[in-house]
Amino acid sequence: QVQLVESGGGLVQAGGSLTLSCAVSGRTDNDIAMGWFRQAPGKGREFVAGISRSGRLTDYTDSVKGRFTISRDNSKNTGSLRMNSLKAEDTAIYYCAAVAVSGEYVPLPRIFDTWGQGTQVTVSS
Repeated sequence: QVQLVESGGGLVQAGGSLTLSCAVSGRTDNDIAMGWFRQAPGKGREFVAGISRSGRLTDYTDSVKGRFTISRDNSKNTGSLRMNSLKAEDTAIYYCAAVAVSGEYVPLPRIFDTWGQGTQVTVSS
């Protein structure tokens, strides 16, 4: 069983940057894909970015392409989401997610089945 704990959220001005981190415990064989999702007030949970088990493959939702970068360090059992050029519409609770995989690919968003508790990101305009 995988446990995920996010950190790094906070308040930032529009145009600023934040880096979210996700600590992974409970499974250290690295056969998990990871992802980041977000949920803004009054909206459903939205896929933001995903990364394959080795980190070689990534995927992003269109609204964050060129601004956000997902990465992982399997030697440290961590994942990260670097967010640049933040906008007010990026304000949301951000969740780290994971799912066991048997190959090198980024799973469809609906496949992710393990979630962290979330971390708040607020972008002031």
